[in-house]
Amino acid sequence: MYRHSKMVRHFVAATALALAGGVTSASAADSVVGAPFWQAAQAAEREDFIAEPMPAGVQVLPSELFGPVFADEGGRSLYIWPLRTLRNGDAGDRRNSGVSACDDTIYRETAGLMSPYPPGYLLPELDRRKSCSALWPALLAGDDATPVGKWTIASRSNGQKQWAYDGYPVYTSVLDRAPGDVYGGPRKYEELGRGGGGEVGAVRTPIGPKPAVPPELRVRVTSTGRMLTDDKGFVVYTSDADGPDVSNCTGSCSLTWRPILAPQLARGYGDWSVIERSPGIVQWAYRQQPLYLYVPDTGADVGGGKVNGSDVPGWRIAYTQRALPPPGEFVVSDVEIGQVLAAADGRTIYLYNCNDDAIDQQSCNHPEFTQVYRMAVCGAGDPDRCLKTFPYVIAPQGASSASRLWSVMSIDPQTGHRAAAGTPGALNVWAYLDRPVYVFGEDRPGEVNADAWGEFNGYRNGYKAFWLRDDFRSNAY
Repeated sequence: MYRHSKMVRHFVAATALALAGGVTSASAADSVVGAPFWQAAQAAEREDFIAEPMPAGVQVLPSELFGPVFADEGGRSLYIWPLRTLRNGDAGDRRNSGVSACDDTIYRETAGLMSPYPPGYLLPELDRRKSCSALWPALLAGDDATPVGKWTIASRSNGQKQWAYDGYPVYTSVLDRAPGDVYGGPRKYEELGRGGGGEVGAVRTPIGPKPAVPPELRVRVTSTGRMLTDDKGFVVYTSDADGPDVSNCTGSCSLTWRPILAPQLARGYGDWSVIERSPGIVQWAYRQQPLYLYVPDTGADVGGGKVNGSDVPGWRIAYTQRALPPPGEFVVSDVEIGQVLAAADGRTIYLYNCNDDAIDQQSCNHPEFTQVYRMAVCGAGDPDRCLKTFPYVIAPQGASSASRLWSVMSIDPQTGHRAAAGTPGALNVWAYLDRPVYVFGEDRPGEVNADAWGEFNGYRNGYKAFWLRDDFRSNAY
């Protein structure tokens, strides 16, 4: 089996130690000090944003994965449903049409948009199915509402007015229960199209103001935090050897670690400052840390630059905000093509994806929704077989997490739906973004045999590994 370099194994070992208090990762046999993914992540570490005009009642709230998001006056996150081209047609809201496609219809049949599903077949569990408007309540606008900034007015089939942002009608999600929840959106950035393409269906996406970063830089959503990249997708780093607003990377160092230069007339603002490297040459610094690119990094053109620079002692990935650590019993596992989150026994954690083939493109990856698709792909409809193929990750009694992304829920293993606390036979399981997580029954520690298990590489209906870092596909997950 292919093995990472000793440096990478040390990095993983240190991460596992930081998360679990001991060496429990599959290949983390070396006990060394390193720079774990979640080192120094703080709840107070929040990404700044560019303020813009908003309608009365709309606010900006922080979220752990998606950064600043727009929310209604009750704190519910706001979403759009952009039109998406599928295999046999389009679904979602057309930009600038002024009309919402999410209505009160309860669809009963497949639409044939996502072949090989043919049209005209009855959808499962129709007695539980709700309309699009019931699952995605519109952000209604008053009769006297007028456009402001990027916010305009759309109309609904029942004659009501609805706010639209950047040309798309705006909704809330019934899955969000507390301010800062973003359970209605895709769980990972790749579900927006970087990994799954059109196979994930026409998903809803959270909206928010633009991050307050210089024009030369971008923010990428990853499992470990909101990562800084340049405008081509290459990952940005900081050095432990630098001082506050002082770069000590000169000479040959600057040939391997290319400083991110700022325009000559650039001025600092907020968390951003400009430092002078030499007369007329200035460099961006974030929170007083000078920023660099690692020249040997590659792969930005195929969906996200590699993060090989994080393997070099003293160098760290730059984040605008880092995700808080997952539950303490979880570890980071070194696998053939990268690193994944793993259960305490070293087996890879998997997330389940699902989007149905109705006109309104409902998600089916949440225990509140139908479990027929999941039962079919993991056990041919047999719940007991599913429990052997993809067991839930059981949470210890009284378990909790400091991260808003992780929670414990009670599940009826025979139906896959939520169960009331104390229900006989119910399982207390770990959930990520309010969805249960799983291991694969045939995996051994350090294996990812079930990554892409299901339809279309697991994007439409199936299981994907919880990637923290994917060196093969050049993703920092």
